[in-house]
Amino acid sequence: MAKLIAYEEAPPEVRAVFDDIKASRGVPDVNNFWKALAVHPPTLKRVWEQLKEVMAPGALDPLTKELIYLAVSIAHGCEYCIASHTRSARAKGMSDAMYGELLAVVATAAETNRLAQALRVPVDPQFDR
Repeated sequence: MAKLIAYEEAPPEVRAVFDDIKASRGVPDVNNFWKALAVHPPTLKRVWEQLKEVMAPGALDPLTKELIYLAVSIAHGCEYCIASHTRSARAKGMSDAMYGELLAVVATAAETNRLAQALRVPVDPQFDR
């Protein structure tokens, strides 16, 4: 089980990141993922800065980004990330129907990916860069 660093016991550099997370997300406390990363302050800061940048408004809307994050989390089997990003996607508008379709796409892609790899299917010229 990961060691979780509470705000009260955190060094100043961790508290600074925790404060930014709380302010950015409008939450009273950071979740366990961030508390676990706090055992190594440079990683905590790097991951938070990267997440803020990647998930910021851009060419993809916030829901699409959450759906992609959720799909990757499912594909990698990360229970924590699945729970966290399912909640976040729902907060950004994911419906039950959208979730069902997402699961169907993830499951189908996983199967066809494994089949293509197992059969060592060569890439068609029109798909190759």
